Amino acid sequence: MKPLLSSMRGSIGIITMNNDAHRNVLCEAFFEQLTDLLETFRENRARVVILRANPGVHVWSAGHDVNELPPAGQDPLHWAEILPSMTRAIHNFPAPVIAMIEGTVWGGACELALACDIVVAASGTTFALTPARLGIPYNINGLSTFTRSLTPQLLKELLFTAAPMPAERLASAGAINHVVPTATLESFCLSLAEQIQSNAPLTIRTTKEMMNVLLGARDLSASEFERLEELRKDVYNSTDYAEGLDAIRNKRKPNFIGS
Repeated sequence: MKPLLSSMRGSIGIITMNNDAHRNVLCEAFFEQLTDLLETFRENRARVVILRANPGVHVWSAGHDVNELPPAGQDPLHWAEILPSMTRAIHNFPAPVIAMIEGTVWGGACELALACDIVVAASGTTFALTPARLGIPYNINGLSTFTRSLTPQLLKELLFTAAPMPAERLASAGAINHVVPTATLESFCLSLAEQIQSNAPLTIRTTKEMMNVLLGARDLSASEFERLEELRKDVYNSTDYAEGLDAIRNKRKPNFIGS
C-alpha cells in the first residue's frame, strides 16, 4: 500500500496520507511519493495543494520512522536527508501548500507541517517536538524551519519539554494560521484553497519565491555550521542516543545519564 493518495479538485491538488496503521510515519517511501506527486501537480499547474490525513485519524503523523534510523554513531537526521528534502520540495513548489491537520503531530512531522505555507488545524490538535525524549540531536535545517514560524521561547519550550502543545496556543502566538472545529476543517481548507486559486498564479508564485529568499537570508558562516555539527555529532555518538533508540523500540521509558 502506498503511503500517500492524490486527487485533483479543479486546480487544487490534494495529497492524503494513507498509512493510518503506522501513524503516517515519515520514511523513504513517503518522501519519494511526495516529491513525485508534487512534480505531477506542478506539471498539471495546480494553483494550490492541500496536505492532509484521512478524516478521523488520531495521529496526523508520528514523524520519523524509527525503524529507518541508523544505530548509534551514525547521524540520524542527515541520514538520507529525508526530512530536509521533503521541506525543500514544499518550499520549492511554485504554488501555496496548505497543511490540513487533524490529530496529534509528532517530531519531524511538526517540521513537515510548519514547512507548509499555511497551516490549519482542527480543535484539539497538538504538536510535540520529541528529540529530547529520544536522545536525538535535531538537525540544523529543521531548526531553521522552526525559527521561521516560532518565537525562540516557544520553540525552546517545545524542544526542552518534548510535551504536546495545543494548536490553540500556537495559533495565538502566530505560529499557525487557523484552528477550526473538526467538523468544518475540510470545508474551511477547501474554501481557503478556492480563494487562493482564484487569484493570479504568477503573482502568488513570485511572491512565494521572494518570501522564501527573504526568510532564508540569514545564512550561517561555514565555521559556525561546522561547530554546530560537531555538537550534534557528540549527541549521536553518545550512550544516551543508543539508550533512546533501544527504549522506543522496546516500548520502555529511557534512562538518560548525560553521556
